[in-house]
Amino acid sequence: MKTFDIHSIQDYQGIIPELLANCARGIFLLQGELGAGKTTFVKSICTYLGVEDMVDSPTFSIVNQYDYTLAGKKKHVYHLDLYRIKSIEEALDLGIYEILDSKNWVFIEWPAIIEPLLDGDECQIKIEETTNNHRKLVLL
Repeated sequence: MKTFDIHSIQDYQGIIPELLANCARGIFLLQGELGAGKTTFVKSICTYLGVEDMVDSPTFSIVNQYDYTLAGKKKHVYHLDLYRIKSIEEALDLGIYEILDSKNWVFIEWPAIIEPLLDGDECQIKIEETTNNHRKLVLL
């Protein structure tokens, strides 16, 4: 477990290389209350990776895919918000296995519904709002 204090959005840029390096499978399970900053965290990751698309919350779309280029190859970032998913069957209909096995970066908000489908080697991140709109990010 490692804890990072986030005082501004720019603080994410300093910790992103370490977070990405410590997640071999590339799948992040994001925990935090509504408004804790999960989507802001994903936006920061996308900025770091060079995503040029507008990054926003997948609350209504459930899955957002963002493209970037690495070493001349097109890569993807998948950002999922499973808050409104009510069953594993719904997640399967979204193509959850294909996304998890894509070898791309995957960030999942509200992942509890798909826990039975997970291998256990995903990285878990908890984001908490502390005083004065600061955040505490914990890599579990």
